[in-house]
Amino acid sequence: MKALSLAVILAAGLAFPALAGEQYVDQTGFAVSGYDVVAYRDLEQVPVGMPQPAAIPGKADITVEYNGATFAFATTENREKFLEDPAYFAPQYDGHCAYGVSKGGKVPGNPNLWRIVDDKLYLNITRNVVGFWEEDIPGNIDLAEGNWSEIEPDKASVKPIPSFKSSAPVKD
Repeated sequence: MKALSLAVILAAGLAFPALAGEQYVDQTGFAVSGYDVVAYRDLEQVPVGMPQPAAIPGKADITVEYNGATFAFATTENREKFLEDPAYFAPQYDGHCAYGVSKGGKVPGNPNLWRIVDDKLYLNITRNVVGFWEEDIPGNIDLAEGNWSEIEPDKASVKPIPSFKSSAPVKD
């Protein structure tokens, strides 16, 4: 009976999209460290186990407010695309590390450690963590989705991204 109840709860949780919580914003003052979340869709995604192409920096004068944070874009066209469907382009788990959420916590997501899975953008914190996450992407997403409803209301991480310096703008 417990197993059936757990299965029903998990199925219900996966049937509805996660509500947006507090977006991770680092020292740049921008969501996703100032990188253009729409531009990820134009980058060539490489096979699991290989580093993804670098994210595209946004511009400080091409921005929009969403989910309590400022998102920057490389072009006005990308900003307009974002405005049409922000939830589609925004990273999962409010920009926090997907593997961290699968383990039950909110830690920063590095915009250069990304992967699009099932048309959703996921970020991770370090290359080592990417390796753990890629060992079982579907399983880790399932774990993260199961944890998200509990940790989503928690405050966003305030920790810096280890060994990362943004090439994107800094918010004035």
